[in-house]
Amino acid sequence: MPPKKQQLKPTANVSSSLDLESEDISLETTVPTTEDVSSSDEHRDGSQKVTRQLIERKELLHNVQLLKIELSQKNLVIDNMKADHMSKIDELEERLNDALHQKQVLTLRLDSQLKLAQEDNRKQQSLRRQEMEAILLRQQQLEETNRQLCEKAGELRRSLRDLDISQERYQELRSLPEDKLSIQEYVAIRFYEAMNPLRTQLTQLSEQKSYLTEELELHRNKMKVLMESYDEERRLRSELELRSQRLTLELADTKQLIQEGDYRRDNYPNIQRERDTFEADLKELTKRFETVERAHAALTKDRDTLSKEVATLHQSVTLLQKDKEYLHRQNMELNVRCAHEGDRLERLQVQLEDTKKAREEAYEKYVSSRDHYKSEYENKLREELENIRLRTSQEIENLQRTSREMYERENRNLREARDNAVLERDRAVAAERDAQSRYDQLLEQFRQLQLGTDSRVAELSSRSKLHSFEAERAQMLKEETAKALAQCQLECEKQQKKLELLTQEFYRLQTSSEKRVAELQAQNAEQASRLETYEKLEQELDQVTMQAAEIGDEEEAERVLFSYGYGANVPTTAKRRLKQSVHLARRVLQLERQNTSLRRELERHKSQAGQTAQELSAANQLLQQTQQPYSFMIETVRERDAQISRLKERVSSLEDDVSSLRKERNALQQVKNDMAADLERLLNNREVHTEVPKEPVRPLPSSASSTSSRTSVEEGGSESGGPAFLSTKQLVYIAADVQKLQEQVRMRTHSQTAYWSERETSPAV
Repeated sequence: MPPKKQQLKPTANVSSSLDLESEDISLETTVPTTEDVSSSDEHRDGSQKVTRQLIERKELLHNVQLLKIELSQKNLVIDNMKADHMSKIDELEERLNDALHQKQVLTLRLDSQLKLAQEDNRKQQSLRRQEMEAILLRQQQLEETNRQLCEKAGELRRSLRDLDISQERYQELRSLPEDKLSIQEYVAIRFYEAMNPLRTQLTQLSEQKSYLTEELELHRNKMKVLMESYDEERRLRSELELRSQRLTLELADTKQLIQEGDYRRDNYPNIQRERDTFEADLKELTKRFETVERAHAALTKDRDTLSKEVATLHQSVTLLQKDKEYLHRQNMELNVRCAHEGDRLERLQVQLEDTKKAREEAYEKYVSSRDHYKSEYENKLREELENIRLRTSQEIENLQRTSREMYERENRNLREARDNAVLERDRAVAAERDAQSRYDQLLEQFRQLQLGTDSRVAELSSRSKLHSFEAERAQMLKEETAKALAQCQLECEKQQKKLELLTQEFYRLQTSSEKRVAELQAQNAEQASRLETYEKLEQELDQVTMQAAEIGDEEEAERVLFSYGYGANVPTTAKRRLKQSVHLARRVLQLERQNTSLRRELERHKSQAGQTAQELSAANQLLQQTQQPYSFMIETVRERDAQISRLKERVSSLEDDVSSLRKERNALQQVKNDMAADLERLLNNREVHTEVPKEPVRPLPSSASSTSSRTSVEEGGSESGGPAFLSTKQLVYIAADVQKLQEQVRMRTHSQTAYWSERETSPAV
C-alpha cells in the first residue's frame, strides 16, 4: 500500500515538529516547575491524539478511494465483456453468411462444370469417330501408294549396282548425251565425279601427314633438350635466391644487435636520472600522504562532533539539497557532453574509415600523387587524434575540478552550519517565551481540530455506507452480465452446430464432385491410352525406317523392314513419310558439310603448324646469333617474369593480411559498440533512478488549514529529497573507459599506418 505510506507522512512530521519543540523547551528550562511539567504532559497527550485521529481519517479516505477505483475497474471489465460478446456474435453471423454464400457458389459452379464436361465429351466422341473414319480411308490410300513405291524402290536397288567405273568408261559415258543414258549410268558418272577428287586429295593428305610427323619428332627432341636446360637454370636460380635471403636475414640481425647496443649505451644515464627523479617524487608524495592522513583524521573527529549537531540543522540541510540539485544538473550536463563526445568519436571513426577507403582508391588510381596525399591524410589524422585527446583530457580535468569544488563546498557549508547551529542555540534560548505562547495557541487549535474530526468521521461513515450500496449494485450488474454471457454462449453453440451441418453438406457435395471428376479422368485416360498405342506404332515405324536408312546394303535394309512388318496394315500418314525423307536428306547434307569443314580445318591447322615451325626455327637462330647485350636483355626479361610471379604471390599474401586486419577492425568496432552500449545503459539507469514519481500530499480540511500550511513549510526541506547523481568513483570509471577507447583507436591507427608504409616500401606496386 504505497499511497497509504505517503499519506501517513504529514502526521508523522507534525508529531516530530511538536516533539522537537517540546525538546527545545525542555532543554531551555534549566529549573522546571510543576506547571511546566503538567503543560508538557498535556501537550504530549494532545499530539498523540492528533496523530491517531489523523491516521484514522487518512485510512478512511484511502479506503474510499480504493473502493472507487475497484468500482470503476469492474465497470470497465463489464463494458469490455459486453463489447467482446457483441463482436463475437457479429463474427459468427458473418461466418454463417459467408458459408451459405460459398455453398450456393459451389453448387452453381459444380452444375455448370458438369454440363460443360458432358458437352465436351459428346463433341470429342463425335470428332474421334470422324477422325477414325478419315484415318481408315487414308490408311487404305497409303497402303496402295506404299506398295507402288516398294516396287519402284526394288527396281532402283536392282539397277543401282556396280557403280565403280574406270576413267575410259567415264569418258565414253560422258561423250553420250544425258537423254540416252540409263539411271545406273547417270549415277555412275556422278559417283565418279564426286569420288575422283576425293581420292587425289586423300593421297596428298597422306603424303603431308608423313612429312609433318617427321617434323613433329624433330621439334619434340628439341623441346626435350630445352626443358632440361631450363630445369637446370631454375634449380641454380633457386639456390642463389635462398642464399641471398639467408644473407639479408643475417645482415638485418646484425644491424638490430648494433642498434640495441647503441641504444642501451646512450640511454643509460637518462634512465638513471629518471629513476632518481621518480624516487624523489615518491618521497614527496609519501610525506604529502602522511600530512593528508593527519588532516583526514582531524576532519573525521570534527565530523563526528558535528554529526551529533546535524539533527537540529534543517535549514543547512535544505541548502545542501539545493547544492546537490545544482551539482546533479551539472553532472547530467557533463554526462550529456560525454555522450556527445562519444558520438563524435564514433563519427570520427566512421570518417576515418571512409578516408581510408578513399585513400586506397586514390592509391590505385593516382600513384604519382601518393606521397602528397599520404602526408596530408596522416597530418589530418594526427590533428584529429590530438584534438580528441585534448578534449577528453579537458573533460576529465573539468570533472575532477567540479568534484573537488563540490567537496570543498560541502566542507564550507558544514562549517557555516556549525556556526549557524551555535547562533540557533543562542536564538533558541531567546525564543523560549515565544514557544510557550505558541504552545497555548496549539492547545486551542487542537480542541478545534478535535471537534472538526468528529464531524468529519460522521460524514465519512455515511459515505462508506453509500459506497457499500454502490458496490452491491455493481455486484448485481455483474450477475446480470454473467447471465447474458451464458445466453450468448448458448447461442454461439447453436450457431456452431449449424456451421457443422453446413460443413457436412459441403463435404458431401465435394465427394460427389470428386467421384464425377474421377470418372471423367478415367474416360480421358482410356482415350489417351488409345492415342498412345497409335503414337507408339508410328514411332516404331519411324525407328525402323531410320534403321533401314542407316544400313548401306539394300537387301539387308529390305530384310530389316520386312522383319518388323513393314508391309502390314499399320496406320501411318504421308506427312510422316515426307518428314522421314526430309530428315534423311538433311542428314546427308549435314554429313557433306561436316566433311568439307573438317577438310578446311585440317588444311588450316597444317598451314599454322608450318608457320609456327618456321617461326620457332627463326627465333632459335636469332637467339643463337645474339651477342652479349641482347643475351643480357633476354636474361633480364626472364628474371623480370620470375620477379612478377613472386610479386603476385606477395600481393596475394598482402590481400590475406588486409582481410585479417579488416576482421580485427570489425572485432574492435564490436568491442567499442558494446562499451558504448554499457555506458548508455548506465546513464539510462541513473536517469530512471532520478525520475521516480512522487505523489503530492493531499490538503487537510478547512479547520486544520493553518497547522497544515505551517507543517508543510517546515517539512519542505526534509521530504523533498534531492535527485540522485553519479559518484566520483563512477565518473572515474567512465573516464577510464574513454581512455581505453582512445588507446584502442591510437593502436589501430598506428598499425594501419605501419601497414600502409610497409606496403608502399615493398616493390609490389
